Amino acid sequence: MKIFIGADHAGYQLKDEIAATLRSAGHEVTDVGTNGPDSVDYPDFAGLVARAVAAGEADRGILVCFTGVGMSIAANKVQGVRAALAMNTDEISLTRQHNDANVLTIGSKYTTPEAANEYVKVFLETPFEGGRHERRVNKISALEQK
Repeated sequence: MKIFIGADHAGYQLKDEIAATLRSAGHEVTDVGTNGPDSVDYPDFAGLVARAVAAGEADRGILVCFTGVGMSIAANKVQGVRAALAMNTDEISLTRQHNDANVLTIGSKYTTPEAANEYVKVFLETPFEGGRHERRVNKISALEQK
């Protein structure tokens, strides 16, 4: 799977750990940065990942910041992106099944590397159910047009 991953200064270490795990599992990972502790603006990295997902350059996107909330808000501004904040594996599974989430955001403040890797695994392996959920996802897409 092609995955774009990005983070701000608060999330780059966790991003690096997730990226290494994804690569070792055979995924094609494009890391858009940041790669150090110097302060950066998270919307810049959210935009890079979200636009890649929306354009079909990536199958999925992963974003990491301090809480995960800022990245989620920013990524969801890109048409065609359905970013979901990772809180637990059940919620992540449901957001894939019911919302066809294509970007996962993670808060480095609240998430261990082990939990993050489990979240990402669930996010990548859980299929969208379609059916009645497809109608709802289409309505979300229609909101972007208005």
